[in-house]
Amino acid sequence: MGIVASTLTQMYPPKPKFSVDQIPDLTGQVLIVTGANAGIGKETTKALLSHNAKVYMAARSEEKVKAAIEELKTATGKEAFFLQLDLSDLHSIKRAVEEFTSKETQLHVLFNNAWVFAHLHSPVIVDPLLAVSWYGWIRICIMIVHIDLLVRTRPTSCLQHRDTIYKLAPMFLVNGRTSHFYLTKLLLPTLISTAAEAGKPVRVVNTSSSTSEFAGGKLRYEAFTEGPARQRMGMSSMYSQSKFGNVLFSNELARLYGDKGIVSTSLNPGNLRTELLRHTPSVQAKIIDFLFLYPAPYGALTQLWAGTSEQGASMNGKARNSSYYLIPWARIGNTPKGGNDLEAQKALWEWAEKQISAIQ
Repeated sequence: MGIVASTLTQMYPPKPKFSVDQIPDLTGQVLIVTGANAGIGKETTKALLSHNAKVYMAARSEEKVKAAIEELKTATGKEAFFLQLDLSDLHSIKRAVEEFTSKETQLHVLFNNAWVFAHLHSPVIVDPLLAVSWYGWIRICIMIVHIDLLVRTRPTSCLQHRDTIYKLAPMFLVNGRTSHFYLTKLLLPTLISTAAEAGKPVRVVNTSSSTSEFAGGKLRYEAFTEGPARQRMGMSSMYSQSKFGNVLFSNELARLYGDKGIVSTSLNPGNLRTELLRHTPSVQAKIIDFLFLYPAPYGALTQLWAGTSEQGASMNGKARNSSYYLIPWARIGNTPKGGNDLEAQKALWEWAEKQISAIQ
């Protein structure tokens, strides 16, 4: 299936066959959801609490998380727990894991849901050449819809100049990918011991997006640091690269630790109505909303399916293009081009190890 056809099937998915009502009783299970104070992270937490899970909402803003905890307590009658986590700071990640492991000895599911980026307070700047074709407009619209789907970080000034975007690249590409790698790596001992004690798999669910299809099947490491290569890369391309990195990371995690009881999946949550459009011109927002967007609760369905269903426990291994990649709503799709390249998976893992080596 070509990129455009694959993208369209994800943009306009059939009616979901999975619902939150099908989530089993999660009594006794401990879960972490990053970026849980808003968007699909909060919807995911709400569903988990409704089925008796013990959920740690990992995010930077204590004020926002505690407000979300109270809101969810009113809605579900269950109370989640705040875990201080700033994904733009690797030291904060280490402190978060130390805090978590001081309180818990088990972890059944890790939802790597959040993303590190800056809010856009002006119209999105995209690769100019993309606007000359309908294919380009599909890519632009997908990027606009997804760019703030999972992100809740500190506000920044308006992005009015092209140079501003490129200065964000280290946070976007390095912290964005390295942060969840580091978080997962530090939690591996707990995940592995939980799987051994329970006698059944634990899960790591990695949220990507359909923009991973546009990465060209490879990561451009030369653009991850300041230089001409990064200057040539547009914003949408940087975003696609990072989301493709999620797929490679997820597949390598499954390959390395599947025999130790860890099931790792990556997924596209879908195109959803989130807070992003508050920064988008009203006419543009209405068009995007009408053509592409679905209610926010839909976005949690695919990762809830991966993280809680019986089928989700067996999602390591062979599936279509050799690894499981999930698409809206709770369906198995084709892994983005290059996502099953073992050498590419290993290269990303080694690169991420180097990024965190200085603080270990």
